[in-house]
Amino acid sequence: MFTSYDIPEVLDRREGPHGEVVLRRHGDLLQIIANGCFLMDTSDGRSERRLVDAALEALNTPRTPENPTPHPAAPHLLIGGLGVGFSLAHAADNPHWGRITVIEREQAIIDWHQNGAPLSPLTAQALADPRTEILKTDLVAFVNETCATFDALCLDIDNGPDWTVTDGNDGLYAPTGLTSCARVLKPGGVLAVWSARPSPEFEGTLRNAGFKQVRTEELPVARGVPDVVHLAVRPG
Repeated sequence: MFTSYDIPEVLDRREGPHGEVVLRRHGDLLQIIANGCFLMDTSDGRSERRLVDAALEALNTPRTPENPTPHPAAPHLLIGGLGVGFSLAHAADNPHWGRITVIEREQAIIDWHQNGAPLSPLTAQALADPRTEILKTDLVAFVNETCATFDALCLDIDNGPDWTVTDGNDGLYAPTGLTSCARVLKPGGVLAVWSARPSPEFEGTLRNAGFKQVRTEELPVARGVPDVVHLAVRPG
């Protein structure tokens, strides 16, 4: 028999240009559902925080002849996807990051973080940080069109390269899409990609797109396959 605790409560449902997005409460958790696909919740956040830390650590690794570009004193971070805000909040907690730009295409998700909305307790301090900038746009379009460059790109807009939320995101993880990601990175810049499961094939795709120092970190979770952070460096 289900109790009221077991049945998720829909807090908001929006229809946007990319389909339906839903914010719901399930017990103590807040969950984001996109087009019927579970995207993320507020249960943990360790792997999203690790995504940001791993990118900074990769920037801090000793330079090599292959990547001689020195690490910037205050690197500019680009986060693809606001979600429940774990990555943004963690980046803003670290004074070593300079500017922090977040790309989010869903106005609903931005709204859920602002003005006392359900997700605002997670990100209010980060959003008030003068280093933080939220851009409402599609990441695929942004990396293809922007003239800006960044020291690190933390990509967390899907459940991983093999499990995209919308079909239009598939190309982002192909060689042409990764070439666009590399285009917005400075020489020696780091690409970090979050995934809900390992993808050995994606390592090869990163190398084929010209990235170097490709590696994968697995992060154990309570149940099922580990979360993953894929890391790669644009050559200097």
